[in-house]
Amino acid sequence: MNQGVSLEALVVSRCIRDRCTVATAESCTGGLISHRITNVPGASAIFLGGITAYANAIKTGLLGVPKEALAAAGAVSEAVAEAMALGARERFGADFSVAVTGIAGPGGGTPEKPVGTVCLAAAGPAALRVRRERFAGDRDAVKAQTAEAALALLLEVMEGAGHEH
Repeated sequence: MNQGVSLEALVVSRCIRDRCTVATAESCTGGLISHRITNVPGASAIFLGGITAYANAIKTGLLGVPKEALAAAGAVSEAVAEAMALGARERFGADFSVAVTGIAGPGGGTPEKPVGTVCLAAAGPAALRVRRERFAGDRDAVKAQTAEAALALLLEVMEGAGHEH
């Protein structure tokens, strides 16, 4: 990893180099990932847009998350994160997408899904990666750690893609 270079700067520079595009679908981060990407000069060349899908109705209506996935596993699940990433990629027509859903706290946690539980997914032309993480700290800390992990996961999928654009 390039020391002193943010993950979002690496995403933008890689997409500029490879002529690829990115979209986001965010729940628990409330647009923080999109904010970080768009803070990088040159992001307008590669960032198509993002959906902050806090409500389940937005997850299903705008991102195409199956209602069955929400009913079976809940909004904070690998299945929903995956569907959000695939939905964002397809709806924006992006080469790559990243999605997050989780419980930032301080309320909303359960014994099965305590506060700090997040599910992340990144999708590309030839790769899909999904993860569940548990982050500690207050709401801001969970959101910041989730955004950082999401950008890292996006880079993993992008690096696995090679030069196919």
